Amino acid sequence: MTTAARPTVAVAYHSGYGHTAVLAEAVARGAASAGADTVQIAVDTITEEQWAQLDAADAIVFGSPTYMGTASGAFHTFAEETSKRWFSQAWKDKLAAGFTNSGSKSGDKLHTLQFFTVLAAQHGMQWISLGLHPGWNSSTASENDLNRLGLFLGAGAQTHTDQGPEGVHQADVLTAEHLGERVARQAEITLAGRAALAALAA
Repeated sequence: MTTAARPTVAVAYHSGYGHTAVLAEAVARGAASAGADTVQIAVDTITEEQWAQLDAADAIVFGSPTYMGTASGAFHTFAEETSKRWFSQAWKDKLAAGFTNSGSKSGDKLHTLQFFTVLAAQHGMQWISLGLHPGWNSSTASENDLNRLGLFLGAGAQTHTDQGPEGVHQADVLTAEHLGERVARQAEITLAGRAALAALAA
């Protein structure tokens, strides 16, 4: 990154069986590769210190497996607990993004990402999309393409239900890394813009 300000990207996620944790690590890795400070927070065991880290972050990337067509129950509990931040608008104008995993190619992952966008909108956050064309959609394409599942709102992964975290597809891991990098770079731009405006107003 070229600016003095280093954005902080927080990854707030729930992982039922370890697959989504692999994606959370990839998002954080991608953000760090773009120069951001990162923190990963498992929302089912969140502490007061970690709530403070979310409050201080410039961007929050939400992650959850898709269970029964939406985010997991543990993530929904976390989302309801964020209402304390909603009252004070503590997360207003932060950047937000999201990722999810399911056992099927579709698995209604889109609905989980839409749930994240509504949560972000309720907080007055600014949503960052995946920013990739869909892959694996022509006769010459490959399942190893980035965004092989063709999502736009965020990063999606498909992992066979009889495989553990080691079965998360490498293309999905790289797509999650791309999302983290994109969020970090957009956070850099946002911080630089705010600094420039403050300098003009001084």
